[in-house]
Amino acid sequence: MDWVEDFYSRTGRWWAEAESGLGDRDRSRVERLHRVCGPEPRRVLELGCGYGSTAAAFAEAGHRVTGIELTDRADHAKAHLERLGPERLQIVRGDFCTADFEGRFDTVAYWNGFGIGSDADQRRLLRRIADEWLEPDGTALVDVYNPLVWASWDGEVELLQANPERGYHHELQQHLAFDPVTATAVDTWWDTAEPEHRITQRLRCYSPADLRLLLEGTGLALAGVLVGGEPVDLAADHTGDPAWLRDHYEYLAVLKPAL
Repeated sequence: MDWVEDFYSRTGRWWAEAESGLGDRDRSRVERLHRVCGPEPRRVLELGCGYGSTAAAFAEAGHRVTGIELTDRADHAKAHLERLGPERLQIVRGDFCTADFEGRFDTVAYWNGFGIGSDADQRRLLRRIADEWLEPDGTALVDVYNPLVWASWDGEVELLQANPERGYHHELQQHLAFDPVTATAVDTWWDTAEPEHRITQRLRCYSPADLRLLLEGTGLALAGVLVGGEPVDLAADHTGDPAWLRDHYEYLAVLKPAL
C-alpha cells in the first residue's frame, strides 16, 4: 500500500480549492447517519477524513467528531477547526492502521476508502473497529465499492477539463481497469501537462455476499445496506438483478457488533 499517501496527497492538491469546503455530499452523509441511528448527539470517529469537510458537517449537526487523515489533505481542515472549536471537532494527522484513540465511539465512519490493500488488511481494520473503537451498541458506516459497476467500466478513459472558475485548475486524464480475478478496481490518473507522472489507486470491491464472508470472525456483522441514501432489502429475492447493482458504484454498509 505504498501508493496511498502519494496518490491522495497529489489528488488532494488538484481538487482542494474546489472540494475542501463543506458541501451537499457532506450533509447527505449526516442525513444517512440520522436515518440509521437517529439525530441524537453521538461521538463519531471518521477514518480517512480528507479535507475534514464531512467531519465538520457532523460537528455542525451536534456530534463530537474526531477525524484522522494520513495525507496533507488534512492541512485544509484549518478553517473548519477554527470555526467549530476543539470541543466539537478534532483532526489527527496519522495512519489509522496504527493510531490509538482515547475511549470508544458511538459511530465509526469510513467514506470512499474501504478496499485499500488485501482482504487481510480489511479484516485487520474491521477487527480494530470492533475491538478497540466501537461502543458495544455502536454503528459503523462504511462505503463499499460495487464490483459489478467497476467491472463495467473496465478500459474506460475520461478527460476532465480544467475549470478554474470552479477551482479545478488541472486538465486530468483517468484510465479505469478491473481485475476480475481479485475484484480490484485499478484507477489511474495523470495531469495532461505531466503525462509521465501517473498515479494509481487499487480498490478491492465487494458484493454484499462477499462482504458478509469478509466480516466473519471480525466481530462485526452486516446489519443493512443503503444505496443513494435509501435502504435495500437484502432478504428479498434478487434473481431479477436489481437496478442498484448495475447503477451504483458503491453502497453504504451498516455494520453492528456481532452477537
